[in-house]
Amino acid sequence: MKKPEKIEVVALIPELDHMLFKLLDGLSAEDWDKQTIAPKWKVKDIAVHLLDGNLRTLSMLRDGYYGEKPETVNSYGDLVNFLNGLNADWVKATKRLSPKVIIELLKTSGKEYCDFLATLNPDDKAEFSVAWAGENESKNWFHIAREYTEKWHHQQQIRLAVGEEKELLEEKWYLPYLDTSVRALPHHYRHVEGKDKDLIKFTFLGKKEKSWFLCYDNGWELLASTNLEPISQVKIKDKYAWKIFTKGVMREEAIANSEIIGDKKLGEKIFDMIAVMA
Repeated sequence: MKKPEKIEVVALIPELDHMLFKLLDGLSAEDWDKQTIAPKWKVKDIAVHLLDGNLRTLSMLRDGYYGEKPETVNSYGDLVNFLNGLNADWVKATKRLSPKVIIELLKTSGKEYCDFLATLNPDDKAEFSVAWAGENESKNWFHIAREYTEKWHHQQQIRLAVGEEKELLEEKWYLPYLDTSVRALPHHYRHVEGKDKDLIKFTFLGKKEKSWFLCYDNGWELLASTNLEPISQVKIKDKYAWKIFTKGVMREEAIANSEIIGDKKLGEKIFDMIAVMA
């Protein structure tokens, strides 16, 4: 059995940003106003949300300035509601910004953002835990990987809206996204009963197959490889996986376009997993 390794994406994030800049530079006025799979957001709204991510990270983690703080956060739901409110306020306020201004701000803040991430010790405690993975405390490397998934999936939402989604499904970009997102599986399955050495295999289908495993041993543990035979196998196409983890597709549609071999109940649990703060 092999456990998943540390995820290293610091060097990938600047490249991912440059892909975003190139994409946005080529959009027409009509493209900026296209609806995305995020029900409340059009392309321009997601672009300014990405800008907000850069600016908030620099303000809070680099400069120690937190601005608005929640009055009461007693649950995960309270935190999500607070963040949703911040996001909505920002999107509304930036309606007055032009696409050109947004792109320039993304470029300048993006460089500072990437430079800051490169200064963090990957093994130090992160300021914010990865809550969707059930962690109360996280290492910086996992926090940075979570940041990568944010940038990846929001850029992919824009790409999907304008018909340019294939590029980010290439293994170089998609594998780190998946490798980070599946870290939520043990937390997501925590209330699912299992027997000793029960194994679930999750395979994502693109140009290459990518698999991870959950093994039961007084709780579910994520594995990168194992010789055990699975009692349930789930096969999900790449174009659906990221939508499942970001609430971008209905559960029934995702299941209908996937394959479950063996214990169906165990396998179906992944189809309501979310790997974002939502």
